Amino acid sequence: MDSAPDKTAIRDAATVILVRDAGTAPAILMGQRGSGAAFMPNKFVFPGGAVDPADAAVPLAAPMPEPCRARADEGPGADALAVAAIRELWEETGFVLGRSAPWPDAPPDWQGFAATGHRPDASALRFVFRAITPPGRPRRFDARFFLADAGRIAGDAGDFSRASDELGHLQWVPLGEARRFDLPFITEVVLAEIAARLPELAAPDSVPFFSNDDEATLFLRIGRPL
Repeated sequence: MDSAPDKTAIRDAATVILVRDAGTAPAILMGQRGSGAAFMPNKFVFPGGAVDPADAAVPLAAPMPEPCRARADEGPGADALAVAAIRELWEETGFVLGRSAPWPDAPPDWQGFAATGHRPDASALRFVFRAITPPGRPRRFDARFFLADAGRIAGDAGDFSRASDELGHLQWVPLGEARRFDLPFITEVVLAEIAARLPELAAPDSVPFFSNDDEATLFLRIGRPL
């Protein structure tokens, strides 16, 4: 008899930080996890979730630009992470990060996305942060955070009518007010990094990486210039 899967095993994950009005009055798209969620219940978070095995087979209309793609090309690979980020954004918010093009052979899980007349497009994603959940949590993820300009979303960025119930209270949170919400520690850290960079939305010189294991918590940087 097969043993049950280890729910504390580290899973690859992708998260999207959408920024609206970055140069004037920046706001971040966030929603609240349900009270019954095993991971971070009731916390306000960015849209995102675990990479599915099928994500690696989904074709992108365009990949992430370099150097983001090279820096993220570990584990499941940069393209699978980008697909997961776009899929989770679609599933949780109904927002389409895609390129206008027919997609008649879309996989079953992507047919709703394809029906909008788009293919997934990762060219707007910028790899800006990576963090591994510390040991002892009910779920552990190796999460990559991708920054994107909300102006690249197809359609109305204020229309949440296609959102699922996975994240409640979806809203554009003014960056200066985000810390009034109940946030996970790592979300606060990522927001501080983003605030320090705005209005710049380009790829950073290097990507912060919180690496947690049973031995130690390390703060590293991916792609640090020589």
